[in-house]
Amino acid sequence: MFKDVTVGQYYPTDSIIHSLDPRTKINFTFLYIISLFLINNFTGYLVAFLFLVGIILLSKIPVMYVVRGIKALLFIILFTVVINLFITPGTPRFEFWIFTITEEGIALAVFMALRLIFLVTGTSLMTLSTSPIALTDGIEYLLKRVPIVKQYAHELAMMMTIALRFIPTLMEETDKIMKAQKARGADFESGNLFARAKNLIPLLVPLFISAFRRADELAVAMEARCYRGGENRTRMKELAYNKRDYAAYFITILMVVIIFLTRYSPI
Repeated sequence: MFKDVTVGQYYPTDSIIHSLDPRTKINFTFLYIISLFLINNFTGYLVAFLFLVGIILLSKIPVMYVVRGIKALLFIILFTVVINLFITPGTPRFEFWIFTITEEGIALAVFMALRLIFLVTGTSLMTLSTSPIALTDGIEYLLKRVPIVKQYAHELAMMMTIALRFIPTLMEETDKIMKAQKARGADFESGNLFARAKNLIPLLVPLFISAFRRADELAVAMEARCYRGGENRTRMKELAYNKRDYAAYFITILMVVIIFLTRYSPI
C-alpha cells in the first residue's frame, strides 16, 4: 500500500505541463483546491473531472500511475463515506437496527469521496510534473510576497520541498520495515486498538531512526556542497513566465468561473 503513494514524487517527461513555470502550477493547484470546495452538485464535479482528465493527458503521465495514488487513501475515503452516511440528518432512505441512511447522507458521502479523490489526484499532478529545484524556487518566490514570512522564504521553501519529497521515501521505508518485522513474527493486524498501537512500536522505532539518519545524511551532503541558502543566493535559471503560462492562467480562471456557475445548476 505504501508504495502506491504518489504525492511528492516526480515523473520526468517532456509534456507541456512540465514546461510550465512552477509558480503557474502552484497557483493553479491552490485555485483548484478552492474551486473543489465551491462545488455543491454533480455538474460541478463533472466539470472538475473533465479539467483533471485534460491536464493528465497533457502531462503525458500514465493515467494508472496517477490513479494508483488513490489506493493509499482508500481507508480514509471509506471512513469519510461511512461517517457521512450515518450522521447526516434528512429524509430517511434506508433503516436497519439503530442506523438510518438519508438521501442527503448518500449525496454528501458521494460528494466527499469525489472531493478527496480529486484533491489527491490534482495535488499529485503538481509534484509529478515539477522537479524539486523548480518547486523550491516557485514556493520561495510566492512566499517572498507574503509580508510576515518573506525574510524566511528560502528556508521555508526548502523545508517544505524536502518534507514533500521525503513522503514517498518514508512510505517505502515503512513498507520495508513492516515486511521485515512480519518475517520476524510481528503481528500488526490482530488484537484490540491498544494491542495494535503497542504492536506498532517495533515499526515506529526503526522508522524514526531511519528518518533521522536520512536527514543527517542530507544535511552533510548539502554542507559538503557548500550550501548556505538565504540572501544573495543566485540561480542558474531565473523564473520567467511565457505565453504558455498566461494561457494556463486563463484556463485556470475559466475553470474557477465555470465551477462557480455550476453551483446554480439543478443537478
